[in-house]
Amino acid sequence: MIRVTRRGFLKISGLSIAATMASGLGFDAAIAKAQGYELKLEGCTRIPSICHFCSGGCGLLLHVKDGVLIHLDGDPDNPTNEGTLCPKAAGLASVAAPKDGSPHTHRPTGPKYRAPGASEWQDITWDEAIERIAKKLKEVRDETWVSTEEVTVNGVTAQVPVNRAEGIAVLGSAEVDNEESYLISKFSRLIGSPYNEHQARI
Repeated sequence: MIRVTRRGFLKISGLSIAATMASGLGFDAAIAKAQGYELKLEGCTRIPSICHFCSGGCGLLLHVKDGVLIHLDGDPDNPTNEGTLCPKAAGLASVAAPKDGSPHTHRPTGPKYRAPGASEWQDITWDEAIERIAKKLKEVRDETWVSTEEVTVNGVTAQVPVNRAEGIAVLGSAEVDNEESYLISKFSRLIGSPYNEHQARI
């Protein structure tokens, strides 16, 4: 007599059902996955768009329902990315409003300040934030300012003016337009920063 435990019976039953569906009923995981994907996007409007995280111009397909982003994919018809997305583009869904339409609760809506050594952030006004940034920028610029540099050309050494603040870097953004990019680069030169970088390269 074969003794089968309750756990063993359930295992055998589960395997038997899975085998029956896979063979006898023609179960296909790929078809089930495709049908699940179709069900997820049912009733959505598909809107082609462009990713804004860098200047690559990768194509997106936004699936929107009742004004809420449900899902996004790479656009296979876009010649830049041909349907693929980098991690930054794939994470764009986190920028959109939640699916229930409520506002983001984890995103800050104003400037915050954390004192050195403190563990908590405190809310400050925009005027206070701009004042703090201006004072810190002036402080770092004064401490790291380099007026001249010794240069040797054809055996002749001389002090030449360079006028740069080596302690300041300026980071651009893919969210700014051409005119704003011009102002950022002009601001970098104005304060003497030799390092003007863009977030897409990081």
